[in-house]
Amino acid sequence: MTTTTMISYKLDWTDPDGTTHTAVASYDKPSAKHRQKELEADGCTAVTIRQVKPGEL
Repeated sequence: MTTTTMISYKLDWTDPDGTTHTAVASYDKPSAKHRQKELEADGCTAVTIRQVKPGEL
């Protein structure tokens, strides 16, 4: 039997007004990268993807 471990990611960013944010949702890696591109296209800076531990908010 093979076990697959789900790895989740969160995003942190600074919006154009200078307010920092952390995503409420967690993402898989491809979805996190897609969201990162959306945020950057909206003018957000310091957009980072970070891995979160299971159950971490």
